[in-house]
Parts: sequence; structure tokens; C-alpha cells
Amino acid sequence: MRSFFRLLPSSLLLLLLLPSPRPTTPFTLPSSPFPRRRLLSLSPAIPPSPPPPPPSYKGLRLLEWTNGLISQKALVKTARTSWNMLWKVHFVPSLRSTSLYLYINSCPTLSLLSPASLPPVPCPSRLMRGSVHRFSVVSLFPLSLPLPLPLSLPRQILMTELAPQGKDGEYVRPTYSFTDSLGSPAFPLEEGRYHLYVGNACPWCHRLTLAHALRGLSQSQLSYSYAIDDPERASRGGWAFDTMGEGGGGEAGAPFADPVFGCRDLREVYDLCAPGYTGRCTAPVLVDVKRRRIVNNESSDLLRFLNLFPPPPGQTHPDVDLFPPSLRPRILEINAWVYPLINNGVYRCGFATSQAAYDRSVRDVFRGLESVEAILTDQRFLAGDVLTEADVRLFPTVIRFDAVYASLFKCAGKRIADYPNLTQWMREVYQIPGVRTTVDIPALIRSYFVQLFPLNPSGICPQGPTEEDLKVLERHDREERFVKAGGGGSIFATKGEEDREGGTEGT
Repeated sequence: MRSFFRLLPSSLLLLLLLPSPRPTTPFTLPSSPFPRRRLLSLSPAIPPSPPPPPPSYKGLRLLEWTNGLISQKALVKTARTSWNMLWKVHFVPSLRSTSLYLYINSCPTLSLLSPASLPPVPCPSRLMRGSVHRFSVVSLFPLSLPLPLPLSLPRQILMTELAPQGKDGEYVRPTYSFTDSLGSPAFPLEEGRYHLYVGNACPWCHRLTLAHALRGLSQSQLSYSYAIDDPERASRGGWAFDTMGEGGGGEAGAPFADPVFGCRDLREVYDLCAPGYTGRCTAPVLVDVKRRRIVNNESSDLLRFLNLFPPPPGQTHPDVDLFPPSLRPRILEINAWVYPLINNGVYRCGFATSQAAYDRSVRDVFRGLESVEAILTDQRFLAGDVLTEADVRLFPTVIRFDAVYASLFKCAGKRIADYPNLTQWMREVYQIPGVRTTVDIPALIRSYFVQLFPLNPSGICPQGPTEEDLKVLERHDREERFVKAGGGGSIFATKGEEDREGGTEGT
């Protein structure tokens, strides 16, 4: 048994190099409780959305192949360590000999490749002086020559495991499996019945905590809790709960432990509420606590659900409507291109595995940002004079752009700071009461740079930018510009009982 675990790291590395056939099944869009309206025309300033994504290649699926024999923790840790070692020996000349020696020493399978005739070679590391090994690092990998193992192949494999790819190397976002509707006969709108699981640094989860804060909802109406982005702690997927008291409290006082079922990770929540489910265990996810069933795990639908709840009883918070009937056509029109060009566009840049796919994606991102800048030049918010769902969907990407996407995802053409109207809009939204508590800049930087190790093999997490560096607390000019120009005083639309009852119409 001990020999098996000693052989495990090198065996997994060799297994990663095995080819896998690409699927031939056609791509189909998931059903949704909110059918998207086909728009007949777009204004000249708004770019059309890209065509539907092609069929995707989802990698080797090693966890499925091994059928539980190898844990996700062992697989992720081996991949992370191997990728970091390859990076070191390729880019750090002073570490090549030592790093290769230590890596080969830890992988007996590789040591068996050495010919028996090779004499013992002293370990090049001073820390292990006196140790010998019959694998000649110097004879096989002379430091004066480039390493024979390129980084492109391992990176390609890691990227396809991390993110499904199209045939041209473009990232294809997976579909979602749970699309039931809140307010339906199966899941009636009841306060205190549902719980929302969100990720501490996820932009798709952030839009929901934003809506929760902007509408002034309480935990007694719709509770939510945070999961930690840690694939080595999670048994499947990337989200785990803090069961050891390390994380403390999340943003706005939300806990990092599972307060509902006491699960250790999000996979256990899926197993409990959807027995037999074998798909991706993603966040956000809305759970019916009473029936122990998953309602929905699509953030766009969940955002619309949060707009259905009435204001908390006994509070003076206005009944904010993020999807007002008069602006719904305009909101849907904006969502139709902001998502593919900007929200998902940054991920298409970061997860692209070909130059052509990256070039297309980065052009889309900055085409989208230019269009947003043009819109915000003439009006206070994306859909008009009031903040709506369209702004809530855009803000998580914008607040992360200069801190993460510009560097890690290679969206480096311009910064948000280079768009004056978009910068002022970001400051205004950030300074709305309750919004700041939903943003944890150090946590999101740490999550992206540490957990997305295929994009950052060194594992080094940058210090900043901070809240002060992003200047999100500086004074903005949006109110002065647009209120004086005749805009309304309130930045929110409000709704009556009839609007709440018809909250899903026209979506």
C-alpha cells in the first residue's frame, strides 16, 4: 500500500498525458423558467452578441475515470505541485537541477527510467548533501540547454480540466442542471423557507449578494452563507465550508460554515438535496430547506427570484425594483450583450488555449467596455436614470477587472480607470449603502491567483490593488451631473403589490 501512494504522483502525471477523444454530441441550451425575448434591433452603440458556443471538450475527467479511487484533494495537490515544479525548472535556471532532482526523488516511477549503468550522482542541494541517487540529472538535463519538456502541453491539459474548450481553443461555459422557478406551485414564495449558498469570491454569486443588500432583504426572509474556494478541501468541485473555524464570518456577517445542514462542502449539499446527481457542484445554488431540494443554480434566474421578495416588515427600506416593467425591454437588451462580451468575455480571455480564441475574446471585452462607456456618458445607469438588474450584473466584473482580470486573464488593453464615465459609475455603485459589505477585494484576489493555479503556476499572490488603489471611495460626479440635468432624485425604482405579483412577466 505504501508503494502505491509513492507511485501516485508520477502515475497521475503520466495519466494526464494520455489523449482523450473529443465529444461529438451537439451543444444544446438549457431550459429556463425565464425565456429570453428575441430582440428585433439594437441601438447603433450596442454591439451584437456573439453566436452560440460550439461543442466543448471537457478534459480527461480523471475523477470519473477513477470512480473515487483517487480523491480530488490528491489529484489537485499533485497537479498543483507538478505544475509549479515544471514552472520552476523551466523559468528559474538556478533551481532547475535541484528542483528536478527533488521531483524525481519523490516520483519512483521516473527514477526507474534511469539506466542502471549510471553512477550515483550527489544531490545538488546543500540541504541534502550526502544523499545520492542513481538518476543523473546533469547528464540528462544539462543546464546549458533548454529543458526538453515544454510547458505548452501540460498547460493545455490543465486548462481543459479547469474549463471546457471548443475545438478552436475557446472557453465554453457549461450549462446548469437545476432551473426550477421560485413562486411556482412546487416552490412557493415563502419567507424563511429557502437558503442561498454563495462563493466568497465568485462574480456570479456577487450579483446575488448585491441584490440582497440593495433590496434590504434580511436573513430571516432569505438566508445565505458563504463557501470557501478551496478544491483541495472540497470532495468535488471547488467550494468547501469552514468546519475548523478558520474563516470567521463572511461579508455582511454571513458565515463560512454551513448553518443549514452542517455539510463539509457544497458537494454534500448537492448529494443531500439531489441524490444521484453527478454533475458540477457549482455556486450559487438555492435550496428549499423544507423539502431538501435544489431549486435553481443559475445566477441569472436567482437574481430575478430575489426581486420577488417583499421588503422586510417593520423597516423603512424602499421596495426596490431591480426589474421595473417599464425598463424590462431595455434591461433584456443590455443583458443580451453585456454577458457574452464582458461578464463571460473576461473568462473567455483567461481560459483561451489558442491565440485566435484569445484575440477574439479580448476584442469582445473592450468592444463591450467601450459601449458601456458610451452609454454612461449620456445617462446615469445602464438602463436609464435608476439602478437596475443590468447594473447589478455588470458591477461584479468591473470591480474585479483592474485587480484580477487585467493581469491574470490578460485583459490588459485598458484599465477601468481609463474609462472616466465607467469609473465614476463604479464609484457611485460602490458607495451605495450596503454594497461595500459585499466586496472583499483581498479575498477575491487571493481566490483567483491561488486557486486558478494553471494560470499562475508560481502560486504567488499579488499584494493589491487595495480599495485605496482602486479609488472606489473617492467622490463621484454622477449625482451632480444627472440630477442637475433634470434626472430624478432617487436612484431606485420602487414597486407596488401588483408589480410584485407579476414579477416574472416579460422576462
